[in-house]
Amino acid sequence: MSPSFRCVHQPLMTRSIGLFVTLVFVAAASVNAQVEAPHGATSSIADGVDYRVYDRNGQVTTLSAIVDGSLGAEVLLVGEEHDDMVGHAFQTVLLNEVVRRIGSGSGAGRTVVLSLEMFERDVQYVVDEYLAGLITESHFLRSSRPWDDYEGRYRPLVEHARAFGLPVIAANAPRRYVNRVTNEGPESLESLSEQALRYLPPLPYPGPSDRYRAQWDALMTEAMLGMQQASARESAATQAPRAELNPNAIYSQALWDAAMGHAIARALVAHLGGFVVHMAGSFHVEKGTGILERIADYRPGTRVKTLVMTKANDIDAWSEEDHAPLADFVVLTRNPPESGGS
Repeated sequence: MSPSFRCVHQPLMTRSIGLFVTLVFVAAASVNAQVEAPHGATSSIADGVDYRVYDRNGQVTTLSAIVDGSLGAEVLLVGEEHDDMVGHAFQTVLLNEVVRRIGSGSGAGRTVVLSLEMFERDVQYVVDEYLAGLITESHFLRSSRPWDDYEGRYRPLVEHARAFGLPVIAANAPRRYVNRVTNEGPESLESLSEQALRYLPPLPYPGPSDRYRAQWDALMTEAMLGMQQASARESAATQAPRAELNPNAIYSQALWDAAMGHAIARALVAHLGGFVVHMAGSFHVEKGTGILERIADYRPGTRVKTLVMTKANDIDAWSEEDHAPLADFVVLTRNPPESGGS
């Protein structure tokens, strides 16, 4: 996915926004956090060097404060940019801190559940088999359809969950059904088999709210403009055809939100008193819409905290306009200009 887009799913799961549109602490102390992953790999990031944590008011705070602020909650929604490697390392550090502070060992005695957008609901039994040691990692990967660069981006989370004995929820709707919505509309799901419907939220699933639609329209307008400008640069002598967005695309996106919201609600029923950490693309999390709206539909009164990570050339450059609306906590991750990100 283009770095400027926090997570908009293209129906066929290609991470290209162009194709998608076509188809459709306090700051004084700098804390080093080293995560030792299975098989000896390590990832080291430093607060104030690689990332900076802010609260909604733009006050510099800490990773520990995120957990402090989530102690009374049942869900922590974490929004990522999928190609943000500092963000991925931060997620693993955060999971470790949640387990230490909230989990059933030395913490508050609650079951910590890791929920992931990056696996689809029809491979839950494969995930469970791997966590239980019933199948090898190679078979797990062949059967679970992991996302691109699973080794670098998501494996540390799964392996830490496995080491801690955490349940892992494959929370997303199967892409084949999302593609069906893109092609034929949300009503087309009604003709699926009873077996297929087990992998989806109850139908009809909720559509986009007015606020969500406004966010979507703004994002798509930016995306389409970028595509048209790129096309014009490629062929200055020829007027590029106007990109048109499939009107069903927003309902495909809404299906991801509904599936994940429903999966989180079910996890809280299955693990009473538990604490769910859900990782997803930040468009699903930011500005109080998306998954948060769907959790409210499926389990009213659920206590949720939100966190959005976003890449920045300058992690000290808090923007009231751009960052304050995003979430309860915002983590700016260092993204030097030479890395090519936005």
